[in-house]
Amino acid sequence: MTKRIVSTPDAPAAVGPYSQAVRAGDLLFVSGQIGIDPATGSLVEGLENQVVRVLENLTAIVEAAGGTRASIVKTTVLLASIGDFKAMNAIYSEYFAGDPPARAAYEVAALPLGALVEIEAVALLS
Repeated sequence: MTKRIVSTPDAPAAVGPYSQAVRAGDLLFVSGQIGIDPATGSLVEGLENQVVRVLENLTAIVEAAGGTRASIVKTTVLLASIGDFKAMNAIYSEYFAGDPPARAAYEVAALPLGALVEIEAVALLS
């Protein structure tokens, strides 16, 4: 099994010593994404805007590896406040309307750059 780094300018560059994603065989491990707009390098404002931006970033990375949003089999959602779960879930459900991936969601003490949400994903590619 080979390991291949996946990167795209359509998602924000890593802000530390990690890759946007790593492909190992048919699995793609996408690093946690926060709501950074890749065009500006800035965190977008507001929970809803951040959730949309995070899901767009995840989609761009999966597509760069040759997959689609439907390829995502597992996500982990990190929230600065579990009180935002309902609002996040409403947007998330639009992106994964049919056959959604397995998921876990947690409240955490803090996220990078003061983000309100971070999502990581695992995708199955052929």
